[in-house]
Amino acid sequence: MFSSLFGSKTRMVTPEDALPGRATRSFDVPATHEVLGTPLEGPFPEGLETFYVGLGCFWGAEKRFWRVPGVYTTAVGYQGGITPNPTYDEVCTGRTGHAENVLVVYDPAKVSTYDLLKVFWENHDPTQGYRQGNDVGTQYRSALYVTTPEQAELAQATKQAYEKVLVAKGFDPITTEVLSAEGLPFYYAEPYHQQYLYKIPHGYDCHAETGIALPPL
Repeated sequence: MFSSLFGSKTRMVTPEDALPGRATRSFDVPATHEVLGTPLEGPFPEGLETFYVGLGCFWGAEKRFWRVPGVYTTAVGYQGGITPNPTYDEVCTGRTGHAENVLVVYDPAKVSTYDLLKVFWENHDPTQGYRQGNDVGTQYRSALYVTTPEQAELAQATKQAYEKVLVAKGFDPITTEVLSAEGLPFYYAEPYHQQYLYKIPHGYDCHAETGIALPPL
């Protein structure tokens, strides 16, 4: 998934230059999660919560979340851009504006939002802008899209706490997009991307982790 092979850009595309996309998805999404055996698409059971995270390449990012007890399901897709129902090849051109994101559906009675945010912050370098390690382009940006006021409050609190620690250690300020998921459709990625590292255990898995823990709030 090296972005140099696909010509990804490091400047966000404008609506005028974005690819047109399509009205409907051009492929079917698998019915169930390869590891968890749960549905990839909703509606999900009552009482579960959802947020979306971008940590660079979504293959390894998804694996880090499906392994967390209390996570009901995960899926990979494209979010935060302009082009409707994009394909992977289109996203890799840099002309859709989407980030490679992971849908995380979890039971807050079994795993806290804070613990999941800890997984998010500690498993990539959120200071790198439009890149993550060897992967360069807008699709690899750090992103956190929330769905509840409580998630939004905790996302900002953990961002501020983590940034303070990172800057003290010599890192740049955090560049993560922290936004409401409202109005940011999540477009599921192609079937072969879903749970990719379960199907291809030794596949590409690269993140530029800081090695620094999120401090307790």
